[in-house]
Amino acid sequence: MQLSSFLDRFNEPETLKMAKLGRELRAKGVDVIDLSLGEPDFDTPEHIKEAAINAIKDNWSHYTPVPGFPDLREAICTKLKRDNNLDYKPENIVASTGAKQSLANTMLALVDDGDEVIIPTPYWVTYSELVKIARGKVVEIKSSAEQKFKITPAQLEAAITPKTKVFLFSSPCNPSGSVYTKEELEGLAAVFKKYPGIFIMADEIYEYINFVGKHESIAQFDEIKDQVIIINGLSKGFAMTGWRLGYIAANVDIAKACEKVQGQFTSGTNSITQKAAVVALTTDLRPSIEMTKEFARRRARVLELVKEIPGISCPEPDGAFYVFPDVSYYYGKSDGETQIANASDLCMYLLNVANVSSVMGDDFGEPKCVSFSFANSMEKIEEGWKRIKTALAKIK
Repeated sequence: MQLSSFLDRFNEPETLKMAKLGRELRAKGVDVIDLSLGEPDFDTPEHIKEAAINAIKDNWSHYTPVPGFPDLREAICTKLKRDNNLDYKPENIVASTGAKQSLANTMLALVDDGDEVIIPTPYWVTYSELVKIARGKVVEIKSSAEQKFKITPAQLEAAITPKTKVFLFSSPCNPSGSVYTKEELEGLAAVFKKYPGIFIMADEIYEYINFVGKHESIAQFDEIKDQVIIINGLSKGFAMTGWRLGYIAANVDIAKACEKVQGQFTSGTNSITQKAAVVALTTDLRPSIEMTKEFARRRARVLELVKEIPGISCPEPDGAFYVFPDVSYYYGKSDGETQIANASDLCMYLLNVANVSSVMGDDFGEPKCVSFSFANSMEKIEEGWKRIKTALAKIK
C-alpha cells in the first residue's frame, strides 16, 4: 500500500506509544502502573460539569464559530487579565480542540520550508514533530540539570541565525518541571527585542501547577508582546483532558491566520465544552488550587523515593507533574538477560519487568533521562517506585 510521504516527516508521540504498550499489557491481565501520561487523575470539578449539563439542556448543540463563542473568548480575556495582568481582546483569541491543536495551528501559520525553530531541551515530544510537519528545521539549545533545565540569554542569542523564525518553550516545562522566573524571562525578552521578526510560542498549559510562586508569562513585556503567542488550555489545570479545549492569545494577524488554518481542519471546537469552559475560567479556582496542593504532596514523596535508588540523579521540579531523572548510570549494564544500552531499553525493561510505564528522554531531547509522571494516586506512585527500585537493583 502506497501511503503519503507526509507520514515520513514525523514520528508517533513516544508518550502515546508507551501508553498504548501499557494498555496492551493490561489487556493481557498484567497489572501495569502508568507513570507515563500527563493526565491528572482527578475528576472535572462539579460546577464545570453542571455548566456542561445546562448547556446540553439549553440546546447548545450546533456548529460553533471557528475561533470560539464570543462569551468564551471574553472569558479567556478575563482570565488573562485576572491571572496574568495581560490585556487582550476577543479578536486576539482562537479556541481550539486542545492546546495541541493550538500549537499545530500556530506552527503551520508561522513556519515555512527551511525556517528554523529554536527549542530548548528538554521539550514536549510533539514540539519537534510539529516543526517537521511544517517543513521547518529544529534547532535545539541544550540545557542541563545544573542550570535547572533553563537556558540563558547568551545561549539564546548564540542560537539565532537569519533563518530563525520561532522560539518555542514551555514554563512550567513538560518534562523537566522547570519554571522561569520574571527576571529570567526579562533576560530572554531583552534578546528578542533585538529580533522583532522572531515569534515566541509560549506554552503555558501547566500554569496553575506551580510549586514555587506566581506564574510569569513572557507576554508581560510590552516591547515584545506582539511577537508572543500564548498557548494554554483547560486539560491540566482543570482536570479536563477529555473535553479538548485549548486556546491562543496573539496579535490579530496571527489570530486570523490560525483561524484560517483551523477553518479547514476542524472548524470550531465542541460547543458544550466551550460553555463549560466559560464557567471554569471565570468562577471558582479552589478545585485547581487544591489539586496543585496534592501534586505538591506527591512530588515530595516521589523525590524521597527516587533518592532511595542508587545511580539516579533527579532535579526537583518547580512545576507540572513529572520528574525527569538522569538514568544513564544504568546504560551499558544488564540484569543477566536484558542489556540496557539507552533510555529506550530502560523504559522497556521497566515496562516488562517492573510493569511500570515511563517515557524515554530521547524524544524530549535529553537521551540520558527518563520521564515519570506523578499524576497518579499516592498508592500507585509508591507501588510503582517500589517496583522500579526492585527491578533496577537487578541491573549490574
